[in-house]
Amino acid sequence: MRKPDASFLPHIARMVGYAPGEQPRGRVIKLNTNENPYPPSPLVLERLRQACDDGLRRYPDAMAAGVRQRLSGLFDLPAEQIVIGNGSDEILNNIVRAYAGPGDAVAMAAPTYPYYRKLIELQDARIVEVPYPDSFELPPELADQEARVTFIADPNSPSGTVARADQVRAVVERAAGVVVVDEAYVDFSETGSIDLVRQHPHVIVTRTMSKSFSLAGMRLGFCFAHPDVIAGLWKVKEHYNVNTLSQVAAEAALDDVEVMRENARRVVATRQRLSSRLVGLGFEVWDSQANFVLTRIAAPPAAGLYEQLKERGILVRYFDNPRLADCLRISVGTDEEIDLLLEELTQLV
Repeated sequence: MRKPDASFLPHIARMVGYAPGEQPRGRVIKLNTNENPYPPSPLVLERLRQACDDGLRRYPDAMAAGVRQRLSGLFDLPAEQIVIGNGSDEILNNIVRAYAGPGDAVAMAAPTYPYYRKLIELQDARIVEVPYPDSFELPPELADQEARVTFIADPNSPSGTVARADQVRAVVERAAGVVVVDEAYVDFSETGSIDLVRQHPHVIVTRTMSKSFSLAGMRLGFCFAHPDVIAGLWKVKEHYNVNTLSQVAAEAALDDVEVMRENARRVVATRQRLSSRLVGLGFEVWDSQANFVLTRIAAPPAAGLYEQLKERGILVRYFDNPRLADCLRISVGTDEEIDLLLEELTQLV
């Protein structure tokens, strides 16, 4: 009897896979995965309680019409230019699936969001990385890679830096394929590229409700693009991709958007204080416009600081990346959490 072949496709077998930030159990100060330290609007919790009834036996709205209508009003774009995802990660996945096949180039400036790499590898496409300079200014040659898809994380992760509007526009105007502007952290900044969607049919802007809206546990993202692009992404997405409760939470959060804006203002104020104090302790800090900061120190080693903070019940992010070997990424927590972090760092450095 022939032995069944259960081997993976070769490009899947070669993959390492994406390592998300640690999600610990127990009481810790968690500053490693860029979650919002403040709760969502009370309206979200109220609507979720009301929605927990026998209606959950039915499939969710595959079109997420209520969420799209609210986003349409908020951003002054037709609902036909919006698609909803199970987090913006699903939308990023669908974009790569729709545009890049085996051997096709997908370009990004690096270092950036490492999840892009997994999505590209799943398609057996070709990763093209254009190094960021140490300043993290968007390299203009990113547009010259003849890529089917070009990713721009803006603000970038892990640096938190933003690209100048003219730099993004220059890449858009010269790129050979679609350009994806990943704006997961945009609500903590003064930037945004949605106008490019109105002007260029090959631009896709993705956003998430995980960060600024404090809904990471609900997994809801969205993107804006030309109607023809959106029509193609509808073909790729899972038909019931966003569950009923996530849609209820998103609708409520968008009905009370000022809570998100106030929380974002609090995060920005704490971010500025954290950056200033880190500089005072001898750290180099990039100018972040996100809900985290990337910081560098020559000594003691960043890997050791990460471990020592973890022993003290404080989680930050350390990346196994040669460009970031002397860096830590610190999510902005509450003022009390940041005070405790700074107290420990003062002792350690």
